[in-house]
Amino acid sequence: MRTSWKSVSKIILAVWVISAFAFWIHALTSDSGFLLLDFINLPFHEFGHLFFGILGEGIGIWGGTIFQLLIPVIIFVNFYLRREPSGVTFSAFWFGENLLNISWYIADVRKMALPLVGGGEHDWNTILSGLGMLKYDTTIAVIVKTFGWLIMIAAVGWLVIASLKNKPENEA
Repeated sequence: MRTSWKSVSKIILAVWVISAFAFWIHALTSDSGFLLLDFINLPFHEFGHLFFGILGEGIGIWGGTIFQLLIPVIIFVNFYLRREPSGVTFSAFWFGENLLNISWYIADVRKMALPLVGGGEHDWNTILSGLGMLKYDTTIAVIVKTFGWLIMIAAVGWLVIASLKNKPENEA
């Protein structure tokens, strides 16, 4: 039997909403596509190339993006099983933010203007070229970015709704 979700205080909820809006303003005003959370995402991305590269060059190229997205998913599952709404929201928000970062990378496929770690290959140029989809780079980037925004907004919206439904005992 599933236990109920842990409650979130009004203060934590307010901090969450204010932080989310501040981050969204940061994301909307950034002209580099490299956001605050991307300092965390980049090491996971690079490690993913090494980790999945053991299985072959093809999966190694995809591995950066896969691992970058896999980490927030693993954390999401952990918080979901523990029924912790703030953790679920953070990891879902982080997943969505990762999609914003990935969308910048995809949109750069033909320009190849973004700086690359170690000056290596452009993953998404290799991926989309291999799939014969290079000319769809900006369309794919818009779709990925849209999903990122929708996930971040939905995560915070869910937290607000869940928090209002499940009030802490001392506020009941």
